[in-house]
Amino acid sequence: MIVRTWSARATKAGAQSYHRYFESILLPQLHRLRGFEGAFLLGREQEPLVELTSHTLWTSLDAIRGFAGDDIDAAVVEPEALAMLSDSDSTVVHRSVLLSDRGPG
Repeated sequence: MIVRTWSARATKAGAQSYHRYFESILLPQLHRLRGFEGAFLLGREQEPLVELTSHTLWTSLDAIRGFAGDDIDAAVVEPEALAMLSDSDSTVVHRSVLLSDRGPG
């Protein structure tokens, strides 16, 4: 499994809007893609902004290409989402999952 990580910064209101967008618009689109395995959206307050990191889980680099195209290191962010953010990274990082454990419950 591969984790694709992207970062952005937003005001508190922008972070809340992006959270709603991620949950209601982006996730349903991702769930339709072959090889998509799930996602985490994390937030960290860094006054006056909130740092957001998106971690999407994929079965392979080929599955990521199905989402991102040939340049898999380029961030894929719709203009609608960019409008909610103060700034965002133009590239992403991919990491192989070596171990996954979410506990007994």
